[in-house]
Amino acid sequence: MSLPVAFHDIAKRVNNWGRWGPDDEIGTLNLITEEVVREAAATVRTGRRVPLALDLKQDGVQTGMIPGRVNPLHVMVQINQELFGPGTVATSDDAVTMGLQAGTHWDALTHVSHSGRIYNGRPAATVTPHGRSEFSGIHTARHVVSRGVLLDVAAAKGVDRLPGGHAVTPEDLDEAAEFGGVAVRAGDVVLVRTGQIQAYLAGDRHGYAFPSPGLSVRTPEWFHARDVAAVANDTLTFEIFPPEIENLWLPVHALDLVEMGMLQGQNWNLEELSTACAQERRYAFLLSAMPEPFVGGTGTPVAPVAVL
Repeated sequence: MSLPVAFHDIAKRVNNWGRWGPDDEIGTLNLITEEVVREAAATVRTGRRVPLALDLKQDGVQTGMIPGRVNPLHVMVQINQELFGPGTVATSDDAVTMGLQAGTHWDALTHVSHSGRIYNGRPAATVTPHGRSEFSGIHTARHVVSRGVLLDVAAAKGVDRLPGGHAVTPEDLDEAAEFGGVAVRAGDVVLVRTGQIQAYLAGDRHGYAFPSPGLSVRTPEWFHARDVAAVANDTLTFEIFPPEIENLWLPVHALDLVEMGMLQGQNWNLEELSTACAQERRYAFLLSAMPEPFVGGTGTPVAPVAVL
């Protein structure tokens, strides 16, 4: 089934193809300028550090709903081995097999395609089994350090967690920005809290996955209008799941990644950050969220840290 006219209308309004030249591979990360980083650093007042990543473990967030996206399988390959003979220094090493998007992660711009295209109008066929992502692999996203802004949608509505059927709208984002007393500006990395990750933290992996609140198909225009550099949230699917428009699957992915060229992240644990921001009465901070540079990867684990 082809994508509806309404989707293509939004796509035209948020499209960034060619904005930073025909050879660009990083999209809205171009908006994180040196000035943006200096201003981000200036938000640090107390030095309080808040980790935003889930632990990587074999019983992690993945339920098998997405084929091949396996939780980390962690094995020891040597244990206290005296490599240079008896009585010498011994070493222990380990190895991991996992889906790159299994836990807290960034989606690369090549994670989805539509109508045979990826970001900047390149053919989707440039993603291949052996060559991986020829363009816009996650290794090209080298400098994700910027001002982070928490839009605590759940707290703004006076609840711990949004209901599963809640599509986060531009109006919700405006309400959360007003609640936090913060204005989203060019180059910001926006973190949208729904509270959904509380289900996973309580041991309910399936309840965390489905049904889930998430971003509405209307939100890409909100982010585009403010020149946001990247967006992450505390859900498995990023956008509302099941979809708000029947049979229109992953439209927000397609608009953010393909049309806008904007990184998006999932499975971020924003609970401690919500508490910290409320205690300090400020919702902007320095955010370090550097991707692991897997060459040609369509996503990567990330261990973000907010510094207040």
